[in-house]
Amino acid sequence: MTFSELGLSEPVLRAVSESGYTVPTPIQEQAIPVVLTGRDVLGCAQTGTGKTASFTLPMIEILSTGRAKARMPRSLILEPTRELAAQVSENFQKYGKNNKLSMALLIGGESFTDQERALDRGVDVLIATPGRLIDLFERGKILLSDVKVLVIDEADRMLDMGFIPDIERIVGLLPPIRQTLFFSATMPPEIRRLADKFLMNPKEISVAPPASPAETVAQHLVTVRPSAKREALRALLRSEDVKNAIVFCNRKRDVDILVKSLVRHGFDAAALHGDMPQYKRTETLERFRNDELRLLVASDVAARGLDIVNVSHVFNFDVPMHAEDYIHRIGRTGRAGRTGRSFTIASPGDERYLDSIRKMLGRDIPPYEIEGIETVQAGEEEVEAPKPRRRSARHGTETQSDRRGRRPTARREPAAAPKAEPARRRSAASNGGAVAQAQANGTTRHANGRDSGDDTPFGLGDHVPAFLLRPISKPLQ
Repeated sequence: MTFSELGLSEPVLRAVSESGYTVPTPIQEQAIPVVLTGRDVLGCAQTGTGKTASFTLPMIEILSTGRAKARMPRSLILEPTRELAAQVSENFQKYGKNNKLSMALLIGGESFTDQERALDRGVDVLIATPGRLIDLFERGKILLSDVKVLVIDEADRMLDMGFIPDIERIVGLLPPIRQTLFFSATMPPEIRRLADKFLMNPKEISVAPPASPAETVAQHLVTVRPSAKREALRALLRSEDVKNAIVFCNRKRDVDILVKSLVRHGFDAAALHGDMPQYKRTETLERFRNDELRLLVASDVAARGLDIVNVSHVFNFDVPMHAEDYIHRIGRTGRAGRTGRSFTIASPGDERYLDSIRKMLGRDIPPYEIEGIETVQAGEEEVEAPKPRRRSARHGTETQSDRRGRRPTARREPAAAPKAEPARRRSAASNGGAVAQAQANGTTRHANGRDSGDDTPFGLGDHVPAFLLRPISKPLQ
């Protein structure tokens, strides 16, 4: 089947042909005709299968007639990350260049003023992240009552990032009569419940079993001690025919540390994570896409939906804590029918995460040996060397280096302070007499044997600072 058989108009077909595509992917082949009929769609497909074009192409066709009003977009596409939103906007520019459609991109890290100006002119296609969209709505800069088509893309990633309450609020602002397209790479029970809530009699399209990796990706597992992970990664980068690669870490701070280590050893690497300014993230991605950068070290912000076709390798420097993230990470290679290789560098403490991945895959990840790198058995306990004792100098304790060459000395115990006789040891008779005497003197006797007028601080022993015993001339304010 070709794109010309899907019911698309000539301007759209011409743009697709000029982009170099002639045959639709399975998700495009099944979704595009259904979307063109105006029916809701629930699409589930693994990464790299062309989900973006499966809704952008028919949306361009649907929106080709009509006119947008100021601050009232005609369609809305929600994306979990800035990078995905920017990528979808590029697809609209590429496929809609022969149609007169206006578009606005609402993402964080960009100027509010520029985005407000675009909304004031009226937009046919609004692509946004949930946070920035709600910000502009609360400022009174946008109305959502004229949205005809809603797209929720990467719904499972929205769930992972905690955007579901925002999504529910946004959907509540839309007109009830609309077309909703719901796409996700995986379909856990939470996503299924959301789909049932947002969609009306949808057409379900699934082109691959949920959470299954592409068959074109060769998977490998390297298990080493934590202290040898960087050395193992460097050995793989030198031994493999790496054209370019994405290296994934679980934490953003580890991304920066690993980049510095790789650069120090002569590798061309740069970081990509959520704490970077948007202009820097965009610049780094463009360098990687244009083959000006060989290694992209990233957190999971880059694991979903980024369409960089020619990535030859993926390295999981950290085993992902969620099995679904493993699928999305290795899905960055082996895209569009190409072959790719993925390596997961694990340590003995990662066994429970690996078990979750194996359970989802339904098979083991083949082990891989690196020449010159000692591997360990999965599940083997890691024995850490004892750390040197180190305390602050104010306590008079030496560090390990201070004790070198010195004879051990016996530790002196501090002299015990004289113990004061507790008030509870007083006899009941004497206590009773003291109470009567206190009442005669106009003071109150407490149960612990002390007078309210007693100036002696309680519990400080014989060493009472002089300033605590000074009388107070006037009440404290």
